[in-house]
Amino acid sequence: MDELNIGKKLQEFRTERGMTIRELSQSSGVTSSMLSQIERGLANPSIKTLRDIAQALNVPLYRFFKTESGDDMIVRKDQRKTLGRPEERDTVYSLLTPGVTGNIEFCLMEVPSGSESTGVAQSHIGEEVAFVLEGPVDIVVDGNAYSLDTGDSIRISPQSVHKWINRKESSVKVIFAITPPSF
Repeated sequence: MDELNIGKKLQEFRTERGMTIRELSQSSGVTSSMLSQIERGLANPSIKTLRDIAQALNVPLYRFFKTESGDDMIVRKDQRKTLGRPEERDTVYSLLTPGVTGNIEFCLMEVPSGSESTGVAQSHIGEEVAFVLEGPVDIVVDGNAYSLDTGDSIRISPQSVHKWINRKESSVKVIFAITPPSF
């Protein structure tokens, strides 16, 4: 994640909005100490933390992953941009597209056993299609629960509030595409 310069981007977005770390802390619910550590590159935020920060800054989450250089066409498996901390049983997202500058985003989500993709169901402006690579997994969309197995797929309408739930004893893998990119 260091190559993404998330801390530097956080600091740029915050200063562009004329916010102090304390003000951002109050609106995001993330401690001033954690925000400072992220900005200095001393800590990597979880997905939830970065979403909370992005929402408080009114910045789409994908802007933290946008690279300044031109996107290549190929993404090698050992060079994927990832977010999440597997050592802490965090959901890990790996970007399968070279960046988020195109019209579609393609990701691999790995949800650890006995956990959820997010504590509170989320929505985004884009349409999403997901394919269960390794299941089974449950998904709650707009309050309705669905069970999906390996090989199943689902279309999630824009603005639909949803989250993934892994009740298995091993990790679940889901590949999804979102248009427009919202990561």
